[in-house]
Amino acid sequence: MIVEIDPDAATPPYEQLRTQIAALIRTGKLAVGARLPSIRQLARDLGLAAGTVARAYRELEAAGYLRGRAGQGTVVRDIPAVLETERTARLTDAARAYAATVRELGIDIDVALTTARYHLTDPAG
Repeated sequence: MIVEIDPDAATPPYEQLRTQIAALIRTGKLAVGARLPSIRQLARDLGLAAGTVARAYRELEAAGYLRGRAGQGTVVRDIPAVLETERTARLTDAARAYAATVRELGIDIDVALTTARYHLTDPAG
């Protein structure tokens, strides 16, 4: 696994690491089932604190990219699980934004749902 951390970047190191590992998984450069280095090993290799690597791994696990088990290490999850997690997150964000707009405009919930249903089923979109 090849990742590079820029200590002078505005992006925190854990985020740089998280982003790069996620990209390696999405592009298939880290295959499903591949074991990642231990937290201590990767921290040592990159010159980071173990807590920094642990945070990146935790966030990747929460996002569905990795599966970690005590004593078994951290492995790459199947990409469909990752994509489904991302799709669900995007759908949730869109629903929250729609709900906020509906509240802001003072639209009745039934009208909002009918309007959304119409646009979801209308082929013209």
